Amino acid sequence: MREVAVQVNGRRREAMVEPRLTLADFIRHQCGLTGTHLGCEHGVCGACTVLVDGAAVRACLMFAVQADGREVTTVEALAGPDGALSVVQEAFRDAHGLQCGFCTPGFVISLTAFLRDHPDPTDDDLRSALSGNLCRCTGYQGILNAARLAANAGRNA
Repeated sequence: MREVAVQVNGRRREAMVEPRLTLADFIRHQCGLTGTHLGCEHGVCGACTVLVDGAAVRACLMFAVQADGREVTTVEALAGPDGALSVVQEAFRDAHGLQCGFCTPGFVISLTAFLRDHPDPTDDDLRSALSGNLCRCTGYQGILNAARLAANAGRNA
């Protein structure tokens, strides 16, 4: 067992963990935040994507001990303190970029990080940015429309 201290959504979380505990399991079970979904547990689907020190990472491929001393942001922290949705969350809602919703948190986190670093993307840029996330329900058109809408909202902000 090893002690870790991780800032999760601005709150310090300390726990004794097995070295093999994934960050995804730490977030879900130690922190009680279930917005980070576990899909493939091989880093392929992107459902478990979170921000670690601002970078989008697959929480199923990172151990909790690797996050010791770092800042982790999950989908729960994207909305404002008053519950107002982020630009990306609003775009997913408005463009019907989700169906069952299982993959949505990973897409939202990935797109949030991408648009922060690339505020004026082309359609090809958006497709490439979203290619690391899988959806089994939507056919991706609503997701791409949501990405376009969020990018346009960022340009006009």
